[in-house]
Amino acid sequence: MNVILALIIIPLVIFLITWLFQWLWNITVPGIFGLREITFWEAFRLIIMAGILFGGGRWTNIGG
Repeated sequence: MNVILALIIIPLVIFLITWLFQWLWNITVPGIFGLREITFWEAFRLIIMAGILFGGGRWTNIGG
């Protein structure tokens, strides 16, 4: 039961976080910096890149 619930909840949370990031970008950045609006998949890729650069791996317990 927990596996099934996780298979439903995890993609939903990823979708919501990506949608929120896209929405915040599109209402903020184009007006301030003159950049274009981004798509859902561009927002998803930016979140992945930010996780790799700034926080990727913190959830692992390697060597300690």
